[in-house]
Amino acid sequence: MATTLQDNARIQPRPEFAAILKDEDSLDLRPREGLAGRIDGTVDRLLCQSGLDMTASALGSLCLLSALTVGGAVFVIQENLLSTALATLCGFLLPLVGLLVARVRRQREMLRQLPAAIDELARAAKTGRLRIVAEDTPAPLGDELQYCIRRLDLGVDLPDALKELPDRTGLVAINILTTTLSVHQQTGGDLVCVLERLSQTIRDRLLYLGRLRTATIGSRATATLMLLLPIGIVAFFVFRDPNYLTELLATPWGKRLTLTALALQLIGSAWIWRIFRNSQRA
Repeated sequence: MATTLQDNARIQPRPEFAAILKDEDSLDLRPREGLAGRIDGTVDRLLCQSGLDMTASALGSLCLLSALTVGGAVFVIQENLLSTALATLCGFLLPLVGLLVARVRRQREMLRQLPAAIDELARAAKTGRLRIVAEDTPAPLGDELQYCIRRLDLGVDLPDALKELPDRTGLVAINILTTTLSVHQQTGGDLVCVLERLSQTIRDRLLYLGRLRTATIGSRATATLMLLLPIGIVAFFVFRDPNYLTELLATPWGKRLTLTALALQLIGSAWIWRIFRNSQRA
């Protein structure tokens, strides 16, 4: 009797209600044109993929608050405008760095859960009970799957319900999974066999990435040290002598060397970040 009541209480798909759905206003994952649009899209995508319940305006306020706090503290200690400006910039970037770390951790956790979820999806495909996968999969991957299931319950087609999932997770494997499910709905085929092969492929890739990180841990640590060491040295001299940067930039050769070092630091940071991102894609 309890099972019958639970089945009757489930929301039945109503395609006529699908037209009332609209994209979330706070986080717009659609491609945008222009520099400002691309920046806004990048921030919204970063917030969505990090899993934090925060809007872009709240992130901007947090960055400003962090910048004022760090910059104000340095100004009170040293009373130097140049070091205060650098501290303000670092304080502004602190929430963004924390957001990037949260996204990486969430993506690794979802990637770890993905093979088991695909195996369960393959077993559920044999009985047609695909919604059980979303209910049994823990967060954070389970939350994203349940988001898609709620859209299906309101009558949205499977391709449209899964359309935002790759952008919301930022994982290439999720993109392959959604493409597989969408193509199978349109053309048919042995879905169970395809899902089992996809699950094994993701497990093999996870094993390869684990071995790659182990083999390159020394190189990655050296690269990280090379990026952080110049910043630490400059911070040491600035806190030791508040007029260090002022005296350094007072001469032409000091300005040229400082700008050259800053440009090389930014280029090296972008290069190493690109290598790290490519090695973590799965």
